Amino acid sequence: MSGGFPFGFGPTPGGDPNRPSGGGAPFFAELERLLSWQGGPVNWELARQVAVRTLGSDDRAVSPAEVGEVENALRIADVWLDPLTVLPAGATTAAAWSREQWIEATLPVWRTLCDPVASKVVEAMRTGISSGLSQLGGSDLPPELAGALPPGVDLGRLMGAGGPVMQMMNQVGGMLFGAQVGQAIGGLASEVVSSTEVGLPLGPLGTAALLPANVAAFGQGLGVTGEEVRIYLALREAASNRLYAHVPWLRAHVLGAVEEYARGIAVDPEAVGRVMRMIDPSALMNPERLTEALGEDVFADADTPEQKAALARLELILALIEGWVDHVTDTAAREHLPSSAKLREMVRRRRAEGGPGEQIFATLVGLSLRPRRLREAAALWEALYDARGHEGRDALWAHPDLLPGGDDLADPAAFVTGAGTGADVDIIAEIEKLDGASPGDETPPSSDGPSS
Repeated sequence: MSGGFPFGFGPTPGGDPNRPSGGGAPFFAELERLLSWQGGPVNWELARQVAVRTLGSDDRAVSPAEVGEVENALRIADVWLDPLTVLPAGATTAAAWSREQWIEATLPVWRTLCDPVASKVVEAMRTGISSGLSQLGGSDLPPELAGALPPGVDLGRLMGAGGPVMQMMNQVGGMLFGAQVGQAIGGLASEVVSSTEVGLPLGPLGTAALLPANVAAFGQGLGVTGEEVRIYLALREAASNRLYAHVPWLRAHVLGAVEEYARGIAVDPEAVGRVMRMIDPSALMNPERLTEALGEDVFADADTPEQKAALARLELILALIEGWVDHVTDTAAREHLPSSAKLREMVRRRRAEGGPGEQIFATLVGLSLRPRRLREAAALWEALYDARGHEGRDALWAHPDLLPGGDDLADPAAFVTGAGTGADVDIIAEIEKLDGASPGDETPPSSDGPSS
């Protein structure tokens, strides 16, 4: 997997190793509380705590004036977008979030994204750790540990499959991932300007949201008024919401690509077991030391052909989403905002320099978004708009099989004219062939994310 461990699985910098929560609770009491988690492969309560703590003192409450400004900007955005797309407004609620509110609102979707990947890796960790601990039952037991055992202790029962040590280790993986995911999400909360900036519908369905503090930081040094910045970013948020609200298959398609990738993850449990036999047993009670000992080699060569294909599909659909949002936003903004070109380039530069979307995917699922593809996708949507109008352009979202492929991004003109894979066909007729129903009759999946 590119970038080492999924989820940034590595040592957590800083902090007191004897007090993982950073608070005053004794280590073992805190550990017992953390290990009581029973909600899945990632300890999401710990993730939430770590994410909020990562914000430090930089976060602040949103003022009533900022709420009004965000609501007004999103209202303007929808008015400007209405004549430019057949997709109606996708949000029924406009929200101004603090960074902590963004964390709380997006955790349900992060859970949907991360749990499939985490479950495979934690399973391999448990198998490898069990193998490593089993080696300690005989002559391989370190003398210093053997001498510290009370007389009569049955080490086999202590470290067996149902023993207390393995029961504890069944929770360690979730705790480690919880800490690392929380750290990644907390860092992202300090950067993102909206609920959809990473290209996914992270917030509750029907809610369009901006983060005023991060919007202000985005506009610093641009020489653009705060109102222009806010409206431009509101246009992007409103456009993304329209896609995810009115393209019924889109949410399941994107999240399904992540799940497909997770199913192909291969982690070497023997490698984990070998590491366990090499480390000080006291590291079992210290997640930071355990993580450091494991190292990145355990998860090397995790990319299978199936995973690579899933990542290619995910990269393509995210490029098409981002390209459509970029194109539609620019079309609306350049008619009303004097600095629209500067703002568009600033958004693109964030991607090119490793912005929040690219980094979070690289950290969590090993996906590095290529900004070049995003620009190509925007150019393709613009070419479609020029040739077919917004109705013909948006008709392609009726079914995933109608969308451009990876090769089409390299030659938008060929796709539009029918010389490429996107032949000039009767879109409605093709839809009827594919699913035998009107796209408006499709029902969005109900289990791919939170709903309002």
